[in-house]
Amino acid sequence: MVEEDVKILSPECFSVPNKRRESKFIGGGLRQLSFKVVQKIASKGRTTYNEVADEIVAEYGSLDGDGSSLGASDEKNIRRRVYDAINVLIATEMIAKDKKEIQWLGHPRTIIDDITELEVVGLHNLVLHNQKLQESGESISKGISLPFLLVQTDRDATVEVEISEDMKLIHFDFDG
Repeated sequence: MVEEDVKILSPECFSVPNKRRESKFIGGGLRQLSFKVVQKIASKGRTTYNEVADEIVAEYGSLDGDGSSLGASDEKNIRRRVYDAINVLIATEMIAKDKKEIQWLGHPRTIIDDITELEVVGLHNLVLHNQKLQESGESISKGISLPFLLVQTDRDATVEVEISEDMKLIHFDFDG
């Protein structure tokens, strides 16, 4: 085998040159671009795709360090990414689109928000229920009235509780 044949079959011959080019945008990246889209739409409340895309293209053009303007392909790429980000925001129900107009709805509620709201509503309803029972003269001693206090200590702890005669002040003394 000739030495030239070995060179031809070396691993370097099979490596593919990296075709990805560096982003010429300062602070570039899809995540940052998407964040800018969210900021623009949220700050305006109501806007259009073209308005958001124009502002972001202008912003990236002014950030270009060498003073040259964005190329046509870069501008198209930014507009396409803005369009993609808007579609994701529509899918996550952060924005609503009516024809060409985009309206900011806000961040989607989480299940924790829903649970917290249900807890507040439940406590409010319990207070109303207890007030109705008290007004009707029925006894409410079967349950725990609000407000109540739950204290948890070690098994070996000694807790002394002093309650004022008007039942408005409570003093706890924990030993152990």
